[in-house]
Amino acid sequence: MLCNASTGQNSDGSRRGEFFSERGDKTGYDLSDARGGRRPAMNMLVDGEWRTDAYESTNDEGEFDRQETTFRDRIEASPDATFPAEAGRYHLYISRACPWAHRTAMTRALKGLDDAVSLSLVEPVRIDDGWEFSAAFPDPLYGAEYLRDIYVKADPSFTGRVTVPVLWDRETETIVNNESAEIMRMLDTEFGEVAERDVDLYPEGYRDDVDRIIGEIYEPINNGVYRAGFADTQEAYDDAVRGLFDALDRWENVLDGRRYLAGEVLTEADLAMFATLVRFDHVYHTHFKCNRRAIHEYPNLWNYTKELYGLPGIAETVNVEHIVRHYYESHGDVNPKRLVPIGPDIDFSEPHNRDRLPGGPPRSLVE
Repeated sequence: MLCNASTGQNSDGSRRGEFFSERGDKTGYDLSDARGGRRPAMNMLVDGEWRTDAYESTNDEGEFDRQETTFRDRIEASPDATFPAEAGRYHLYISRACPWAHRTAMTRALKGLDDAVSLSLVEPVRIDDGWEFSAAFPDPLYGAEYLRDIYVKADPSFTGRVTVPVLWDRETETIVNNESAEIMRMLDTEFGEVAERDVDLYPEGYRDDVDRIIGEIYEPINNGVYRAGFADTQEAYDDAVRGLFDALDRWENVLDGRRYLAGEVLTEADLAMFATLVRFDHVYHTHFKCNRRAIHEYPNLWNYTKELYGLPGIAETVNVEHIVRHYYESHGDVNPKRLVPIGPDIDFSEPHNRDRLPGGPPRSLVE
């Protein structure tokens, strides 16, 4: 089960947004694939109705195929905007397990937006009914039972995956955006007037590099672990793992002489990388078979991960129990018995050696 998803075209030329099942209506088409098996289905809303048989997670080559997000409006630092940046108006739904949602939670924490943008969690394990609320993790706005209820409230005829994060507008009662990179950017750049910390994660002079690096690490690393874990052929798996470790090796070398991915300052690119690295040894290494090397075996990537973990507010956004339970218990196709491993024993709070390099975290984080 995935956190976030993507649009474009299916391998048969149809638009992604036209969804299919084993039934004979618009959603009906043959789910058998070129390998003679069955294309795995996922759970989603189709015309506002919850379905468990209407999405293909791999293409004809057995490669993991991520669906794009749907709600793409923007919050802006202007009182005349459709969605103006105002304290108390917006709510962020996330899962602590999801790396895409995690980058938005970290941005919120580093900027000091805890009071300006409220936040709530869903249950970490996601199975047939999708992301759930519970007594332990209730929906504070509407008392909804499932996150899909929030999507249907925004659009009663919604068709698509129900993903986190979700940025909700209390005033118009709709979803502003459910694309993690865009939510991260909005929280970073549009809420300066209500932020408690002077932290700029998209600074002038670095913006082209930040955008480039976020793009460079997405496919081989952020999405690469999923491409490996959900690959449906040996060739697709081999390709994903080779690309993943080639990229990790490259950034290991870069970080030998550079404090952060874009240089001497912390940026959004680092949050995007950290969300994958902090999950790697607990789940991606074993569960997704990315076991050529663990992150704690990379001297620079490991110390870099520990430095980011130690930034004010970041440790509170990391819930290893939720991460491990989500992946091992939710992915019955990858882990049919849903057994949850008891290791590894990793301490992200150990000292790091990154102070040897020029630069450092924003001043307001260390004062």
